[in-house]
Amino acid sequence: MYISVIGPARSGKTTLFQALSGIESARGFSDGDNIIAIDVPDSRVDEMSRIFKPKKTTYARIELADTVAIGEGNIKDSTINAKTLQKMRSSDAFILTLNNFEGAARIDLEHEFHEIINEFILADMIQIEGRIERIKKQGGKKESTALQQEIELLERLLDHVGEGKALKDLELAPNDEKALRGFRFLSQKPMMIAINCPEDAIAGLSQENEGQAEDLEGYPALYVCATLEQELAMMADNERAAFMAEFNVKESIRGRMIRLAFDTLGLISFLTVGDDECRAWPVRKGVNAQEAAAAIHTDLSARFIRAETVSYDDFVKYGGINECKKAGVWRLEGKAYIVEDGDIISIRAGA
Repeated sequence: MYISVIGPARSGKTTLFQALSGIESARGFSDGDNIIAIDVPDSRVDEMSRIFKPKKTTYARIELADTVAIGEGNIKDSTINAKTLQKMRSSDAFILTLNNFEGAARIDLEHEFHEIINEFILADMIQIEGRIERIKKQGGKKESTALQQEIELLERLLDHVGEGKALKDLELAPNDEKALRGFRFLSQKPMMIAINCPEDAIAGLSQENEGQAEDLEGYPALYVCATLEQELAMMADNERAAFMAEFNVKESIRGRMIRLAFDTLGLISFLTVGDDECRAWPVRKGVNAQEAAAAIHTDLSARFIRAETVSYDDFVKYGGINECKKAGVWRLEGKAYIVEDGDIISIRAGA
């Protein structure tokens, strides 16, 4: 999972990136190249490691990127270059940081939000127009039904973005979605919004729905004080606990944002356990057991026979594999079994 932290200048996006990543300073990185992988906190993995004492413990991982600041007109005047755009297109999702400090140059969240979305729409429009032009040149040499169908689909998209609408709001048939997957349009991507607030406001906001803000045009949002969270990320554990209590922060932004990212992207984690390794494997919600096996290794999917599985809660309740078998909650499932979040799975595969 690759997530880009984006936002206008002076929104606090780099400070938020530091809070999420634990990097104290972004010095030494060029714009768009500040990328780091972070572990996804998971108490279930912690508990399995405590029980099995494995040689290795592996958490699910997220790659975070701190991108260049985005502002009105950046796409048109090429302030954001092709290389940076390509990196943004490779993102699975965005975290958009918006400034909510009183006295800032602009505190209208919706205005700043629309500036970013409009830049994405323009970038997508340019990409669509370029592809249509290339197809027409190619089609002039050789008739192709597939190319004609692609033009018709792209022209439908062009009409949509031409009205100033994000591609995420365009209903598409599954086959059309599959055909467009390679374009990785910016305005089609999932996005979470971090509303960056001052320290004196965050304590009260953190009490309201655990810091969850009202969605902004369908995008989920959280309240955050980036400077406070950046300080927390750099503290020792004992200092952090006291500091969080003082500011009434119940959970760090890393945990909150990662949980929101999993929900937004429709991800769950299943677990594999044992003396060698305890590990969390992120997969799309709704995958079957054979598809989950492919996350571990494609050979396991190809040679799939059965999945031994038990829920994490049952494992903890009964106290181990043998106890779960005696209680009848340790099951053998076929390839069509839909994996649930927290399932502990062992794949049986043929030779």
